[in-house]
Amino acid sequence: MLMTSLYLHIPFCARKCPYCDFFSTDRHSPAVLAEYVDLLLKQLELAAAAGTWSGPLTTVFFGGGTPSLLAPPQIGRILQAAAAHFGFVADCEISLEANPGTLSPQSLAGYRAVGINRLSLGAQSLDDRALAQLGRIHSAAEIRQAVAWSRAAGFDNLGLDLIYARSGQSPADLERELVAFLALEPEHLSCYGLSVEEDTPFHAFQRRGELALPDEQSYARQFVLLHEHLAEAGFGHYEISNYARPGRKCRHNLRYWRRRGCLALGAGAHAFDPAGWGRRLAVPGELAAYRQALEVGQDPLLELESFDRTGAMAETLYLGLRTAEGVADRDFSVRFGESLGEHFAPAIARAGSHLHHENGRWTFDLSGWLLFDHLILPFL
Repeated sequence: MLMTSLYLHIPFCARKCPYCDFFSTDRHSPAVLAEYVDLLLKQLELAAAAGTWSGPLTTVFFGGGTPSLLAPPQIGRILQAAAAHFGFVADCEISLEANPGTLSPQSLAGYRAVGINRLSLGAQSLDDRALAQLGRIHSAAEIRQAVAWSRAAGFDNLGLDLIYARSGQSPADLERELVAFLALEPEHLSCYGLSVEEDTPFHAFQRRGELALPDEQSYARQFVLLHEHLAEAGFGHYEISNYARPGRKCRHNLRYWRRRGCLALGAGAHAFDPAGWGRRLAVPGELAAYRQALEVGQDPLLELESFDRTGAMAETLYLGLRTAEGVADRDFSVRFGESLGEHFAPAIARAGSHLHHENGRWTFDLSGWLLFDHLILPFL
């Protein structure tokens, strides 16, 4: 099957954040990390030998967890193996998520030397009190230092993560924080409203009345404020939670929203096979099971969902309408042999003025994105 992207899940953290429900653990050692790299290489070799995945790769993404817990030579080994098995296109985007508290000038220079060309820093806030509330291991000063070190190491494609709609945060607080983020001159910003997920410490805090998030009106004001402030600063709002300067959209994530093929390596990783109407696969989020499967030469990727035509149509809308490019009539009709406007006529009518049809593309406006979870339901 055609594979244009590779995702690697590094499920280790210096400390587990109380809001995070991704598969990750803070129990690790240098030996555990070294073994995990060996397991990733085994899975990569198995995938290549099976002959079902093909390159060349246009994007590679190290996510987590905290991938920057791996040393540059370990990242380099993985990239060398991926290049040998599948090849890279000349301008392959190779991203690394990093915690500012794990970086040094030496490690950043090392990551750049082994091929990382896009860095995504999990800043989350530039307010030390908020960082403590979020359970982050770094300070605002360390974020600023990490950005300076990244530039000195030669990174010219730098993204920052921001969590907004935090407990006690007002729109005025967010505006001040945005000024501080923009002063760091990133090429990309991922801005996520804080959500409380089940089975996390934040969920327990909320149930005990110890954590109160902004109400819907305050959340909406912050969402619109982000859009307006970042648009004025020259950022394009290209997906509900993502902003980029011209030419700096995250190509890996764009491929996800476009339902392009992606092989995934590592415990807790998710893959997509676009053959037929598409399949979603995942590696179980359990390190012992991951190790055991690879020790006996078994592919740890398991099928989660196989789409029929109707399901593929619905997911195309669910993912595409999250983006500013939306869904093109021509692409939809070529793929499914049917008009998008006719097939989804009732859902389109229910979306009302929030859904626009211009130049052969369907897109939500800003209020449509704000109401996305509600408006998308009739399409599913």
